[in-house]
Amino acid sequence: MTVRRSRSTLAGAAVLAGALLLSACGGGGGAELAADAPLPTQVPPGTELVIADQAEAQQVALKASGELGRLPFTPRFANFTGGPAILEAFRAGAADIASVGDTPPIQALVAGDDVPIVLAKQNDPSSTQLAVAPGRPIRKLADLRGAKIAYAEGTAQQVIVLRALAKAGLTTADVQLVRLQLGDFNDAVRTGQVDVAVLNEPRLTRFLTEAGPRGGGVIDPAETADTSSGLNYLYARRAALQDPAKAAAIRAYVQHYIAAQQWVNTHNAEWVQQYYVDNQGIPAADGKRIIDSLGPSSFPRLDTALVARQQNTIDVMARAGELPRPATAADGFDLRFDQVVAEAGTRTGAPR
Repeated sequence: MTVRRSRSTLAGAAVLAGALLLSACGGGGGAELAADAPLPTQVPPGTELVIADQAEAQQVALKASGELGRLPFTPRFANFTGGPAILEAFRAGAADIASVGDTPPIQALVAGDDVPIVLAKQNDPSSTQLAVAPGRPIRKLADLRGAKIAYAEGTAQQVIVLRALAKAGLTTADVQLVRLQLGDFNDAVRTGQVDVAVLNEPRLTRFLTEAGPRGGGVIDPAETADTSSGLNYLYARRAALQDPAKAAAIRAYVQHYIAAQQWVNTHNAEWVQQYYVDNQGIPAADGKRIIDSLGPSSFPRLDTALVARQQNTIDVMARAGELPRPATAADGFDLRFDQVVAEAGTRTGAPR
């Protein structure tokens, strides 16, 4: 199968340069909003948000659901691959809010970057698997000893590898970690440059379609069941949340994001066509398989239970020696948004 690249993917350097100019004119000015102040509800005219996307998933969902035209601010979308690139954009002031897995917010905490989580989205963890290159006799976690494993620090895939090794009674010293960019994982395992790579959707389906006929597969899902949290987050840079205009826009975006995702929950066939087929170049049958594997999106409370889950992920990384200094999960959440999420869930019927 030939898979074309997403049409409007932006080059990283151009995104950073252009969005820096946008951020200079997109704020509302005025007094800085305190971290514990009530979130503003009115978005001033002319407010802009730079939204860091991955594989255009947010942009397409907003457009397909009709929520894009309802945003009370001007959105600017920038496409990235993986949390580390997004964090660099945050540091440059070139992105305001982003969708990522559960590990990039930890990377931000450890690095001293104030980028709090404002929304959690839960999907079926089993939609992410450990893909095995064609011809490699690896089907169980114990078979990982000595294997070459694709590894990208600061990504959700990093923690999945660490959890998998721990379940097998192995450490990072027992395998060969091959440090790659997240966007290179698929090609690396498909061509045998690495033995194993953690792939989420739609990368996993692409791999199985292209490499499956040549013997590519996945490690027994029963063994890897607890290695992924299935959590994705929206997180935003603190400077944007301190700007009253942008804070109001981020509050609104969280609500429209939930509405768009609930549309996906209830319009699977349309989503498969508009995103997986039209945007990502994936056959409809594979798109349906992806939707079924992800299950419906739900939106957990931003509360102590969620913070504890995130702390568990931090602890996994710390035990493996992958954190240069301690981190506290509670420091990485903006709990003011719990009420925002609750209101959006009530209005849209989105599960929590």
